[in-house]
Amino acid sequence: MLCLLAACGGGAARSPAPAAAPARAGASGAAVRSLRSALVNGTTLAYQLVGDSGTTVVFVHGSLGDFRDWDAQIAAFAQTHRVLVYSRRYHPPNAARDDSQTYSPMLHAEDLTALLLSLELAPAHIVGADYGAYTALVLAREHPEVVRSLVLAEPPLVPFLTHTQEGDALRRNYYATVLDPARAAFSRGDSLGALRAFLPGFDALPAATKTVMQRRAFELRREMVANREQYLPVVTCAELGSMHTSVLLLSGARSTPMFRTITDELGRCLSNDTTVVIPSAGHAMQRDQPPYYNTVVLRFLATH
Repeated sequence: MLCLLAACGGGAARSPAPAAAPARAGASGAAVRSLRSALVNGTTLAYQLVGDSGTTVVFVHGSLGDFRDWDAQIAAFAQTHRVLVYSRRYHPPNAARDDSQTYSPMLHAEDLTALLLSLELAPAHIVGADYGAYTALVLAREHPEVVRSLVLAEPPLVPFLTHTQEGDALRRNYYATVLDPARAAFSRGDSLGALRAFLPGFDALPAATKTVMQRRAFELRREMVANREQYLPVVTCAELGSMHTSVLLLSGARSTPMFRTITDELGRCLSNDTTVVIPSAGHAMQRDQPPYYNTVVLRFLATH
């Protein structure tokens, strides 16, 4: 999700999470288990499973992110739930492997379904951020049997923006200033230029952070060169209205108009949802305001 802190609102970009650490004790006293891996759906996914009781909560990270995006959530949620954090296909520390698959929420949803079934954790609460929320939504549409509830924090459902003239202007601007320049840079072999396009605040980041981002360029390239109709597939209002899964929509008070518009449209289409605005937070709301974010999500999960 770090990628969109600057590109899509939420203030200055932050340093990425530190390198994976060995097992450690959380605030709840539950031990964070060592990093594991599972071979599912033709790929190997790194994951951590924390907590021994309660329903399972799965956290799904966004673009240029990995399982460490949820470090501020693990201990709080492990007190009452089993917590699964994992890195999606192509994301560190998973192998940077060209497997000829198209980067899409459908692909990641199938990966997550296979992971949940292999670990015998379904049905689970699915908490998604950014592209991880897009993945979670497609998962609930395609495999409702593995989803107990959904928490969606600003999925980039860009096709939703075509419903109004104002929204379509936001969509065209996002393509023209972020996605298209990043894609063009990758096409000419300029990964640094692509990161600068996708992360407008890239040059202001600390040197160590820029190095980490450059190491993650493989993942971003998979996103940017993907077939756009598959990378940003249409999810219709009718499809959303027919879903029976309970949904909590989260929006950052400091997020950009594009994400606020998408969240408003989701709220209009979903038949069973609640929307909460996280104060003083941008797109990376679970990092901007962890206590508030954790309280809101835990209260929702407690009733579902």
